[in-house]
Amino acid sequence: MEELILTLKKQIIDALNLEEITPEDIDNEAPLFGDGLGLDSIDALELIVILDRFYGIKLANPAEGKEIFKNINTIADYISKNRTK
Repeated sequence: MEELILTLKKQIIDALNLEEITPEDIDNEAPLFGDGLGLDSIDALELIVILDRFYGIKLANPAEGKEIFKNINTIADYISKNRTK
């Protein structure tokens, strides 16, 4: 799971062009939206693309994203249970 978390952080940094942030800067439990990393709805679309492209996961219900994208740990947990790649 730690390897998945590190890979996921790197993918998020690359996809969102967070050049000033390193994987170590992202707390696994910190919120990704709002007060935490400060992501917005456009960034959420990028996260959906990451799930599809790298893990073969298509979100059938976009409303699920709110719970899945709460923090790094919730995304990694969802990926580990649902990945097809």
